[in-house]
Amino acid sequence: MHSHTTFFTPSIKQRGFSMVEILVTVAIIATSLLGTAGLQAYAMRVNQGAQLRTQAVFLASDIVERIEANKAGATSNDGYTLGETSSAPTSVDTCASSSCSASNLASYDLNQWSNSIATLLPQATAWEICIDANLDGACDGTTIATNPTNYLIRISWTDRRYDKNNTDVTFSYTSTRTISSN
Repeated sequence: MHSHTTFFTPSIKQRGFSMVEILVTVAIIATSLLGTAGLQAYAMRVNQGAQLRTQAVFLASDIVERIEANKAGATSNDGYTLGETSSAPTSVDTCASSSCSASNLASYDLNQWSNSIATLLPQATAWEICIDANLDGACDGTTIATNPTNYLIRISWTDRRYDKNNTDVTFSYTSTRTISSN
């Protein structure tokens, strides 16, 4: 038997086909990388918004704990109401190093809390604490604390990074807490 080996040579029509494959692959990879970069930018924008919302929850919990720690001030009309504002109350006694009355401690707490909001939520636009006598989620002008007293805490801020068009989007967090002198 005689063995015959045949060698195939590429035809002229197939020349350059590898170059087209490489160009298509590069185009697909470039498109994928651009899509991944866009997705990463969106994830960072949403993550920043979530961080601000979490910070608002912590700040509301902070003032609630301060109110609960000063129940004498919270249930005796000594100042845990704060009208809608975007700045901290001024001229407050320092209660960190000396003892204070319930009223002075409430003013000190509100000052510290407002400064925290201005520092930790740089886009904060307004915050308020009021007595919600009707439990309807609205500040109805009641300033007389009862036992128990229902407090409403509202924090609002603007987040420019949330919208892809860089328009201002306003968010708010509202919390309620019932404080009893018992």
